[in-house]
Amino acid sequence: MSIIHKTTVKPTKLELLTAWLPSRPWYTGTGTPELTRAGGFRLDDPEGEVGMEFLVAVDSSGPEPLTYLTPLTYRAAPLPGAEHALVGTMEHGVLGPRWAYDGVHDPVLRSTLLALFEGRVQAQAQSVSDTPDHEVAHSFTGSGLTVPEGPVEVTEDRDGTGFALPDGTVLRLHRRPRPTAPEGAVGQVTGAWDAPDGTRARGVFASLHTP
Repeated sequence: MSIIHKTTVKPTKLELLTAWLPSRPWYTGTGTPELTRAGGFRLDDPEGEVGMEFLVAVDSSGPEPLTYLTPLTYRAAPLPGAEHALVGTMEHGVLGPRWAYDGVHDPVLRSTLLALFEGRVQAQAQSVSDTPDHEVAHSFTGSGLTVPEGPVEVTEDRDGTGFALPDGTVLRLHRRPRPTAPEGAVGQVTGAWDAPDGTRARGVFASLHTP
């Protein structure tokens, strides 16, 4: 289960993201982000080693606030071969040094996210231990998803991030959550967050597309 430790993290996750977001092709701001945590959820690692969080942050640095989705994994040691995906390192008050990665490049998050599409795992509350997040919904109309083995080619553009499964199905992470899934999607994961106007917003975080 997801165990949430009430402690300090230095630098904070938002501080790491403030430095990292401008380097991403899907970041549409023009200066230094001004980030506020708006929501998200966690996933449990079956082995209990890797922390996984889908963090939603609102950037208020521009004329209009913009919402970004950043799946992150937290590890106690560097992930071999993933230096390019490192968001940053931080010191956790209970767990010690932690390496934070862009989660789409982490095989544990990829496999667990595919299990979420199929309903084989339950999304967990972002800030409460051992509590399902019932605002996260999933759907998949296919016959089964195959987890990629070995290195995966991850592509990024202004619309988000994606990678292909062995059967050619493409998973897309919508870094700017969409109100609805793209046309032709055969699966989706949706979630909720706090909008800048004080309302509760909802959108598509990830979708699946067949060849």
